[in-house]
Amino acid sequence: MRTRLRIRVEGVVQGVGFRPCVYALATRLSLGGCVSNDSQGVRIEAEGEWDNVGRFLAALEREAPPLAVIERIASHTMPLQGDTRFIIAPSQRGLERNVFVSPDVATCADCLRELFKPADRRYRYALTNCTNCGPRFTIICDVPYDRATTTMAAFPMCQDCAREYHDPTDRRFHAQPVACPGCGPRLTLLDAWGRPVADDPIMQAARLIRAGHVVAVKGLGGYHLAVDATNETAVMTLRTRKYREEKPFALMAPGLHVVRNLVEFGPGEERLLTSPRRPIVLLRRLARAQIASATAPGNQCLGIMLPYTPVHHLLTRALDIPIVLTSGNVSDEPIAYQDDEALERLRGIADAFLTHNRPIHIRTDDSVVRSFRGTPMPLRRSRGYTPQPIIVPWEFSQPVLACGAELKNTICVARGRYAFLSHHIGDLENFAAFRSFTEAIAHFQRLFDVRPKIVAYDLHPEYLSTKWALDQEGVELCGVQHHHAHVASCLADNAEAGPVIGVAFDGLGYGTDGTMWGGEFLVADLAGFERVGHLATVAMPGGMAAIKEPWRMAAVYLEEAFGHHPPALQVMQRHAAQWQSVLKMARAGVLAPLTSSAGRLFDAVAALLGVRDSITYEGQAAIELEQLADPAETDTFNVSFQSTAHGFEIRAADLVRAVVDNLLRQVQPSAIAGRFHNSVAEAILHGCLTIREHTGLHTVALSGGVFQNMLLLERTIERLEARGFRVLRHRQVPPNDGGISLGQAVVASRKARVSRA
Repeated sequence: MRTRLRIRVEGVVQGVGFRPCVYALATRLSLGGCVSNDSQGVRIEAEGEWDNVGRFLAALEREAPPLAVIERIASHTMPLQGDTRFIIAPSQRGLERNVFVSPDVATCADCLRELFKPADRRYRYALTNCTNCGPRFTIICDVPYDRATTTMAAFPMCQDCAREYHDPTDRRFHAQPVACPGCGPRLTLLDAWGRPVADDPIMQAARLIRAGHVVAVKGLGGYHLAVDATNETAVMTLRTRKYREEKPFALMAPGLHVVRNLVEFGPGEERLLTSPRRPIVLLRRLARAQIASATAPGNQCLGIMLPYTPVHHLLTRALDIPIVLTSGNVSDEPIAYQDDEALERLRGIADAFLTHNRPIHIRTDDSVVRSFRGTPMPLRRSRGYTPQPIIVPWEFSQPVLACGAELKNTICVARGRYAFLSHHIGDLENFAAFRSFTEAIAHFQRLFDVRPKIVAYDLHPEYLSTKWALDQEGVELCGVQHHHAHVASCLADNAEAGPVIGVAFDGLGYGTDGTMWGGEFLVADLAGFERVGHLATVAMPGGMAAIKEPWRMAAVYLEEAFGHHPPALQVMQRHAAQWQSVLKMARAGVLAPLTSSAGRLFDAVAALLGVRDSITYEGQAAIELEQLADPAETDTFNVSFQSTAHGFEIRAADLVRAVVDNLLRQVQPSAIAGRFHNSVAEAILHGCLTIREHTGLHTVALSGGVFQNMLLLERTIERLEARGFRVLRHRQVPPNDGGISLGQAVVASRKARVSRA
């Protein structure tokens, strides 16, 4: 008995070899019909014997190519048409789009073998790719995903590439970026003024790097700056030119054989390093690592990644040393991605440009992850991850655009059950970053066919993302409190709706009372929250100056702990000239906003322990305090809770008093730092126990940038789980402000649904 099915497959099924896979499966089962891309995903018609069609349908998900992510398969019978041959039909365009776009994918093993095989026609071709690897998100201009809608449209295929493209048995069957040295983009080395340099671009670039020069390298999502990571002078030269004082540089190693001599890593970290996503992985540095000290000054961790494009493989194999590979920008500007722009912006930093003429449509920086308990925790979700959606178990009531925060900005568009979180945009502190923000909004709305009815934004009136949102007309505007967005982001990350006990610890976020929050205990679900506890508020003398100079927070906390006559400490001597004026500012409340920030508490303790009086990048003092802490330390400090009209306050000054008492008793700073971390975790536990006693809630969601601290996160989860709590943490999106837009999107949608009920 013959039958014919029309099958709809939705998910990440374009640009990942899904149609060739369907073709091979249908041919093997002697089916007729067709498969094509359209604006919804993949459309299949399969006709044949009833048993074979059933086996075909059952095997679709089981035998899908490795890069495919199937979200939904739907089928229904249709009239027989007598087809005995199966074909791949041209793509179809529709009015409504429901396509998931694949992230960019690292060079696969098959392409890598060809790259270094002298007899292969793509030997040492730096832009090689196939169905299973290469550029995706960064070259797509529109959907469906076909060559004509990518930046490869300008490169007609030669006869050999066309034959591969149309051969169902070939690995490059319908691989849209397929190219070769005869018809594809070309690699070029340019000098600092944009003039071509003769000879092999890879070998000349390697020679320049060995000689201590800075080379700009065009990757998948933008330009990077590369130097020899073992050359102290070269790394310092890059720091000086890039105006990057101390923030660690990322490294690229040729392979695991080099990584093993740089950092400690286990099976979980190795899986991250070698995955097709190829993120930067933060790993503990080995004492024997032969790396320039300027690579990551004062930092015990190194950010390591492996090559993810043929250009990187060729270059690092020619060098066989680790190289610094940092974003091609100055200071906090967005990564340069257009060729003319890169030559202009990076001239004066780079001595040469290793580039090619395949355009990048959307800039995308590298992703950064850590491994926690054997699973990834993203710190920056970008290349390799974006724009794969976060799938939630509820429907967004209306299409939503969420504008994110000011720092570590991402945007999010959402519809149906899908939230499409953008690549890392960065800090919206200059025009270039703000332009990148508006470009991302336009691209994501077009790519995922989202015409927002709701625009969500942070409550901080001075955020550029907020000001942009408030200028939009014809949409419903929804302000979302910063820490509620953090907790909601964690809920969405774990496909849960709450209510939960939300612990949101971070640097700063605008509170509903006009103060700057940051050490918060919330009872929250997606629709709303109640603030039931927090760290006691203190002044931030100088506002932003207190963030950049942690000693100011130490001064305030010392006065909170000891009154006007604290013990004489070295931090007071180092800043004797300004100490009293800073305290007067705090007492008078002049340029001294109140804050409950956990981040500022960590800053204060870092200054007291002599770790860091001033910072050159966000979170530096807290990062170095974590690395100072002895992980074997088990003691804790006592901290008191005070009842308030709405819940409780944690008297953080008690922790500062205990830190000082330990200092005066000449306890080792590493032990004090360890005890401080334990004590913060203990305070979180007692806060959650108090809330559970009053609410009966036993699920805790941990979010905010402070929970990037692996020591604090581990200590906190250990304590909570030992007392019967179920703990949610971030796994798909960052706990820092990079995840805020997801939280804003789910809160705005749920609020709109509640208001219409």
